[in-house]
Amino acid sequence: MMTLQEWRNGAGLFAYGDWPVVTRTGGNPSGPALLLIHGFPTSSWDWNRLWDALGANFSLYTLDMLGFGDSPKPASFSYRIADQADLIESWLTHQGIREYHILAHDYGDTVAQELLARDAERRLGDVAAGAGLRIASACLLNGGLFPETHRPARIQKLLLSPLGPWVARRSSRNRLAETMRRIFGPQTQPSEEELDNFWRLVKARGGRRVMHKLIRYMPERKRRCSRWVGALCTTAVPVKLINGLHDPISGAHMVDRYRQLVPGPDITGLEGIGHYPQLEAPQAVLDAFREFMQRHGFADYPAQVLAGA
Repeated sequence: MMTLQEWRNGAGLFAYGDWPVVTRTGGNPSGPALLLIHGFPTSSWDWNRLWDALGANFSLYTLDMLGFGDSPKPASFSYRIADQADLIESWLTHQGIREYHILAHDYGDTVAQELLARDAERRLGDVAAGAGLRIASACLLNGGLFPETHRPARIQKLLLSPLGPWVARRSSRNRLAETMRRIFGPQTQPSEEELDNFWRLVKARGGRRVMHKLIRYMPERKRRCSRWVGALCTTAVPVKLINGLHDPISGAHMVDRYRQLVPGPDITGLEGIGHYPQLEAPQAVLDAFREFMQRHGFADYPAQVLAGA
């Protein structure tokens, strides 16, 4: 496990318009590019338990999206999923990336679905913007891939309600900890240090004032369902789902829907694991991801045991 300060010490900045977005790169510079996309309401630090092991064979890229972690949290920003996808594509292009793999979680899954939709359009020659980018594969962790199976936490419902701004301003470490404990597996609960750090990252740079705006991705999923579910079901690139089955938000019930809709589903279910498998069962996630990448000939990934896993 990497401490939050160690993670922050390795950060860089990308000037996206007027906003200095916090980024992190690392790993094997000669390896395939792997983009890691975090979820709500946390940040890129979610990948700290996998970072060194993934870096053995991949060139790693991650960032705190706008409104999250240590990145700016402008009150006037729209926080549409397309805006986050624009940010990511701009950064990857700036980094000189042409082809990349995706490992995503939660909110990041939805961003990945938008990126997959754009990738499909580019392969058909339907869009010119970002034409140099191509997705090679996508691996998705627990997330609301299908609006009809998403079971939001109580705090998410409150943030989305007319009381949202009031609820956001009164959010606290204890309320966040209560939610996190409920959505983690019973035997893989977050430590007090992790909970402290989650809260530090949520409230950094005035984060409480935009939480009710970030949560708008939930109704956006319904409005854009055809595009995003369609992209997942028809993409030309290999897709893998690794799912903590104990997750009350997007666990076994979401996997059932995935099997119904996605042709030839490639799924690894993790018994007893909750909403954050990359933190709760990092070795199992690494093993499943490694097998997926090897099977499709993308990387000869070593059977490395994660420190602290």
